[in-house]
Amino acid sequence: MTDRFPATVADALRAAGWQPGTRDHERAQLWALSLSAYAAPDGRHHMVVPAAIEAWAEFGGLSVPAQPDGEQIASSAFAIDPTLALHSVATLAALAGAIGTPLTPLGEEGDGTGILAVDAHGRVFVCDHGGDWLLGDTVDEALTALVLGFTARRVAEDGTW
Repeated sequence: MTDRFPATVADALRAAGWQPGTRDHERAQLWALSLSAYAAPDGRHHMVVPAAIEAWAEFGGLSVPAQPDGEQIASSAFAIDPTLALHSVATLAALAGAIGTPLTPLGEEGDGTGILAVDAHGRVFVCDHGGDWLLGDTVDEALTALVLGFTARRVAEDGTW
């Protein structure tokens, strides 16, 4: 166990290549530039929030498989790579409008079935075929929820959960 994560979560992150205390700021900055430069067909761009840059620096490039058992629901595979969700400008803009704060893609959940995003407050959401969900109030909480299979809170149309 680390000070931040339960042992199962820390082990899954380490197996995917995470090293506590290691940061790749150069890759995070390149991703920020790529997302900022991408324009959707309607001309909109992704917003890049500082929490996304921090998450990419620490966890960028990780691809974590689903774990055998979930505590409340099935564990989810996920990848921290915002280029996997480059196409999500309109989807994230709609959710950002509902919750009242900008969102930046972090990557994908469930081998592409969901878009992971972080807001300006550091909260992590997933948008999938079933709706929009709050995974955690921090990146650490969200990663723990994904690995351990914790139930996410559904985001209502009015942006509450």
